[in-house]
Amino acid sequence: MSSKSCALITGASSGIGLELAKIHAQQGGDLVLVARSEKKLQQLKRQLEKQHSVLVTVIVEDLSQAGAAGRVFAQTQSMGLVVDMLINNAGFGGHGLFHTRDVHAEESMMQVNMAALTSLTHLYLQGMVERKRGRILNVSSTASFLPGPLQAVYYATKAYVTSFSQAIAEEVAAHNITVTALCPGPVKTGFVAAANLEGVAVFDQSKSAESVAECGYKAMVRGDLVVFNETKLKLLLNWVVPFLPRKLVLKVSRKTMEKS
Repeated sequence: MSSKSCALITGASSGIGLELAKIHAQQGGDLVLVARSEKKLQQLKRQLEKQHSVLVTVIVEDLSQAGAAGRVFAQTQSMGLVVDMLINNAGFGGHGLFHTRDVHAEESMMQVNMAALTSLTHLYLQGMVERKRGRILNVSSTASFLPGPLQAVYYATKAYVTSFSQAIAEEVAAHNITVTALCPGPVKTGFVAAANLEGVAVFDQSKSAESVAECGYKAMVRGDLVVFNETKLKLLLNWVVPFLPRKLVLKVSRKTMEKS
């Protein structure tokens, strides 16, 4: 896959998405940036076009709204843009006991983390299959490998993303298309504040968004299936957690999400 390819990135106005946009622009690739904040997207567009002489298209859309994925696709189609790399990065979480949380917030989370990701993948994958080339990067989480008391819905949405990504990867492998699930541990982004996770000790060891984006981008280019940004987490989740009693895993998982 040439670095000159056009990449569509959701959640591109901050965090991992913003860093992925910078990396792709540094490689000389054009971009379609999708997020809710037009001001941040336009600022990033000006910066990347000036520094790297690439074409950056901005699409302002709230992926928690029904039909958002279709509207994004329709805009790129109307502009004649060929998306060779789809990076589904948009997502958010939320802390607290499930029965006390706002169910509408949980539904919005499911819409962004799963439904919009699925719709965008379906829409852009068809063109990739026709062209016999494409790369998809779905930003998941190490949370996808175990249940998450106090973040029950978030962990479940990420389990969907990791499972879905691997299944689709197998389906389209014969078409010269790869699908990569990026499963980082805690990351230093606005996610912590947005998800009400201040005081959760595990986030004290967060890695930078830049390092996670670099890990994910390289894995996407290589066509890796599932990638972790931390070797110790990869070993723990693949070779330790599956052999522990389920109730113990739940207790440990909850402990990591409790606030000090």
